[in-house]
Amino acid sequence: MARYREWDLQCKVYVGNLGSSASKHEIESAFGKYGPLRNVWVARNPPGFAFVEFEDKRDAEDAVRSLDGTRCCGTRIRVEMSSGRSRRDERTRRPRRSYR
Repeated sequence: MARYREWDLQCKVYVGNLGSSASKHEIESAFGKYGPLRNVWVARNPPGFAFVEFEDKRDAEDAVRSLDGTRCCGTRIRVEMSSGRSRRDERTRRPRRSYR
């Protein structure tokens, strides 16, 4: 199985604001309604987010439109297409402050 960073970005969905007790089964159940899933990865340390890979990008887009802002795993989740960038990438792209 490919690591979640190597999944097809057109079919990869980011799921944020998950509770710490979120389970892979709950996520598969919620997202599987929109089409066949290839992979599901749930973060454990730190918890609170997951990635879901669909077989078809249209199913991924449908899931994002339908599930963003809904309740899953006990919390209101944020669902968006994955950008492929990590938090580390975002930190290095910020302009540095000048302390003159």
